[in-house]
Amino acid sequence: MTEKEYKNDNLKKILWDAADMLRGNMDASEYKQIFLGLIFLKYISERFERKYQELAGENAGFETSIDEYTSCGVYYIPREARWHAIMEHCGQPDLGEYIDFAIQRIEDANSDLKGILPKYFSRTGLDMDRLSQLIFLFDANIDTQTDRDTLGMVYEYCLMKFAEQEGKRAGEFYTPSSIIKTLVRSLDLQGGRLYDPCCGSGGMFIYADREIRKQGGTQGDLSFYGQDSNPTTWKMCLMNLAVHGIEADVGRHNADTFLQDLHPELKADYILASPPFNMSEWGAERLWNDKRWQYGMPPAGNANYAWIQHMIYHLAPKGRMGIVLSNGTLTTQTSGEGEIRRNLVERDLIECIVAMPGNLFYNTGIPVSLWFINKAKRGNECGKILFVDAREMGHTAGRSQRELDEKEIHKISEKICAYRSGADSYYDEPGFCVAADLEEIRQNDFSLVPGRYVAMAEPEINENEIAGSLRDLTGELMRLMHENHRLERELEEKLREIGYEI
Repeated sequence: MTEKEYKNDNLKKILWDAADMLRGNMDASEYKQIFLGLIFLKYISERFERKYQELAGENAGFETSIDEYTSCGVYYIPREARWHAIMEHCGQPDLGEYIDFAIQRIEDANSDLKGILPKYFSRTGLDMDRLSQLIFLFDANIDTQTDRDTLGMVYEYCLMKFAEQEGKRAGEFYTPSSIIKTLVRSLDLQGGRLYDPCCGSGGMFIYADREIRKQGGTQGDLSFYGQDSNPTTWKMCLMNLAVHGIEADVGRHNADTFLQDLHPELKADYILASPPFNMSEWGAERLWNDKRWQYGMPPAGNANYAWIQHMIYHLAPKGRMGIVLSNGTLTTQTSGEGEIRRNLVERDLIECIVAMPGNLFYNTGIPVSLWFINKAKRGNECGKILFVDAREMGHTAGRSQRELDEKEIHKISEKICAYRSGADSYYDEPGFCVAADLEEIRQNDFSLVPGRYVAMAEPEINENEIAGSLRDLTGELMRLMHENHRLERELEEKLREIGYEI
């Protein structure tokens, strides 16, 4: 671990442990808005201050011009709403009211922030002394002048900890990082348009941007599009992306992806998503003749195949996508789902299926799989599907949740990328992965369960061990034969003693 990584991990732990203590009896879902909102307030205020000092140093009088800030992606913060003004009110009984007032002033100056920042600080029941301590904690430990990745990692860490505390409600805003990393790295992003139709708090965008930059690209090589139906989660996404310095079109408001598609004409080069599992009420009755259902009408009682087809519809002609779905989607025959799956297989759209370990999510124990779909298969990929069985991977990480480590993520993603590119480094591994042809899948009634195709690994043969075992067994056999002869002789003698003729 590098010194920077050690400092980052230490900072995350200091902030969380102290902030969690200050939460008191407040519900985690409510406290989350206050906690993350304060990080965002400090970030935009101090970013404004740096730009303000820069403009003031030019002695041209531009430091009071809102356009000078908005033109370079900096929010204009009125004097009474800046972080130092909030700090001055710490310890006063009207602190919560003052923060809500400051947020209102920020919204007045920046229309695109209207309704996004939480105005919960004056609510009844919030302890102002605890709130003051939390603000002092942030002021002392969060230096927004450090690189954005540090602040972003703190934000992500806190999101993860809130997900851990909220349990079943966490699925609305948080997908575990090991799942996102596996999807992102397996998709082998090269730049272009990336879409997430159920983007939650923006994790897919953040890790995709980070992966592109790690490969030597720059922020901006990917353009991001998304939406989310939950208003609180949508606001959280906007704040999260801003802290990471990522621009994305996630709509001007939250919206239901099926009933109000905010990007109807989008054809994305990449799609990454973790849609809600087995959603029963998704508006099917209003979408019977929708153009997105090219492979069959999804059943009204389950949206899994609606999500798949919605994403395929938005995929560019050479695009590819990676999504998380419940394992039931691999075999279901309910209400036409089997027919849709058959059509996807016969059209040769499915590139890879990865069976994942159980208990990866905070909100459900449902076993899941990763689906990779490619509209432009080539070479040896055509007419085949790669199956990867990763069910035995992972380790316990807090409570009963499991997660994959970096080596396991690399093993899965490297295998998929090698298979896709036709590299000589790809080969079937019994017990882990196999590329099955479509005829074999037809014979299995279009089941996509990796375990049906990935044979168990054959044990390694050690000739020395086998020779040693044979010697031991031969010796034991000879001993038993000698013992048998001895017992026969004793039996004969006993029989003669009692006059029995042999």
